[in-house]
Amino acid sequence: MDQRAHAAPAETARVPAQSRSEESAREAPGFRVGPPAARGEHTHSEPPIRQPRPAVQRASVRGQILDALRTALVGGELAPGEVYSAPALGERFGVSATPVREAMQQLALEGAVEVVPNRGFRVVERGARELAELAEVRALIEAPVMLRLARSVPAERWAALRPLAEESVRAAATGCRVTYAEADRAFHRAVLALAGNEQLVQIAEDLHRRAVPLRGARADLMADAAEHAALLEALISGELDSVRRLVAGHFAAAG
Repeated sequence: MDQRAHAAPAETARVPAQSRSEESAREAPGFRVGPPAARGEHTHSEPPIRQPRPAVQRASVRGQILDALRTALVGGELAPGEVYSAPALGERFGVSATPVREAMQQLALEGAVEVVPNRGFRVVERGARELAELAEVRALIEAPVMLRLARSVPAERWAALRPLAEESVRAAATGCRVTYAEADRAFHRAVLALAGNEQLVQIAEDLHRRAVPLRGARADLMADAAEHAALLEALISGELDSVRRLVAGHFAAAG
């Protein structure tokens, strides 16, 4: 007997596409109100969420859901202080509650949400003090590494990062915090990767996700991106005093 006839159909999840460039980020689909959730956590008081459109295959459901939730958090689709249940989000994503709950548990480990027993997950509200503390921790980790790399990495390797710095400027110009957060993270990841320490890169990325403010003006994004460009030019030219000043100012402004 042909066993393929009895194979279960692959489950698909309807999740928003991750922005991979300025154009795709600006055109990324949003959410629209989906059907109400049935059982599980209480959902009657939840704010509406717009349902995403593109479908992805089962093998990557959890990862796609996690990426989609991170995007929704940064973009404000999941509002600080609000509680969301896995069944309701699963209905809106077109999947079961299980991959949503798994993704939410990961976000809880990252400090983006907190578990509310018998209800779901509350989006964490980060105040100015917490953001300043996160910026300080990032500075303690990243600044010494950047200064060390400034003394050892040749100019041509720094120059290879120009496209990433330029992309962060373009992303900032869109005024979209989701787009900029991705470009900003890519730039910092590439700089720290030159140290050859994967654990460092992972820890810095986790801090970066937690430190991204959920609100901010376009002018703030532009100023931050401009610091990337200035820092990279100082690294290429080997101007260590400028590197020290720019690194210190970059993380101070982030707080």
